[in-house]
Amino acid sequence: MDSDKRYDVIIVGGGIMGSTTAFYLTKKDPGLKVAVIERDLVYTRSSTTLSMVNARIQFSLKQNVQASQYAFDVLERFEDDMTVNGNRPNIVYHREGNLFLYEEAAAADAKAAMVMQQELGCQVQWWTPDEIKAHYPLYAPEGLTGGTFGAQDGHFDAYAVLMGYKANARSQGAVYIEDEVTELIIDNRQITGVKTASDTTYTSAVVVNCAGAWCTELAGTAGVDLPVNPVKRQCFCVDPAVKPDGPLPLTILPSGFYFRTETGGMVLLGKSMDEDPVGFNFTWDQNRFMDVLWLELAEFVPAFERLKLVRGWAGLYAVNTLDGNAILGEWPELKGFYLANGFSGHGLQQGPAVGRYMSELITGTTTTLDLSIFDPQRILEGKPLAEDGLV
Repeated sequence: MDSDKRYDVIIVGGGIMGSTTAFYLTKKDPGLKVAVIERDLVYTRSSTTLSMVNARIQFSLKQNVQASQYAFDVLERFEDDMTVNGNRPNIVYHREGNLFLYEEAAAADAKAAMVMQQELGCQVQWWTPDEIKAHYPLYAPEGLTGGTFGAQDGHFDAYAVLMGYKANARSQGAVYIEDEVTELIIDNRQITGVKTASDTTYTSAVVVNCAGAWCTELAGTAGVDLPVNPVKRQCFCVDPAVKPDGPLPLTILPSGFYFRTETGGMVLLGKSMDEDPVGFNFTWDQNRFMDVLWLELAEFVPAFERLKLVRGWAGLYAVNTLDGNAILGEWPELKGFYLANGFSGHGLQQGPAVGRYMSELITGTTTTLDLSIFDPQRILEGKPLAEDGLV
């Protein structure tokens, strides 16, 4: 085997998980030879670049909250810390808040989660319908019990963050290879490398699955069965006739419908539904907006009844069907095969914490943030994480 095909670590997938892992690995140990193999370095169908983008503190599982807290710290300093070779990233970080709305049946659990978040130092408040209306006069919260508002939550330019991590990982020695990994190579329950669509073999005793929505296909080539499905998620951009006086937070209704304002008074919106198709489908359906989402938007924000549909797009969630949470760590039955999969829609904001954590696991150093609750062992045992973090 040529020496240029041998690596200490091979990362499959160069999106946010792959690039943060490469960044933290090469930062922790500059002597490591790290390769990131990505099928499309333009990231046309990457979930990272097709995301509507959100960073939120509001989770009911403590470790998810802590991962977001680290992301908040990283994003605040990102443009200064990630300037490389004179190129300063512009991530357009806006902390306009997240507002989760609740009906009576869900209010107690929401308030309990809020208390936990507050104990961790998060800025989250409970708002009554009157308070919601006072902050956002266009809203019609009648019939709701209230909502939790996270003032630190917000959004950013996902592509700029990804490119920042990639540029820094490369400057620290990571190699990016445009190719598709078609097979994991194993020998006596030990990973030994990968084969690619270009008929190239790369060797390594450590392979990290950061393949996003394609993670189950990749793992299956080594006989590993992951409960992660690629599920289509559609987003839409509309231009309402009536503009709000200021930016609107990401607002999530009890039905799962969500929206927020974007530059120029545009409104981005979407909704995950039970009937969303599983598979690698990137088409978007205008009827979904016209028949379903427009009605929900106009009911909650009557002023948005008159609007123009500007565009739509579709990306993929990597949905962990066991419990909707990340799968992080070495697969117990295959030495050297590490997983960073199954984020179910909140992977982008967890990228910094996960990349750092994976680098610590791989190098055998003490973890800064204990994310062992997401260990893959629970997948083998079929024990989902409960909302309180217990199994």
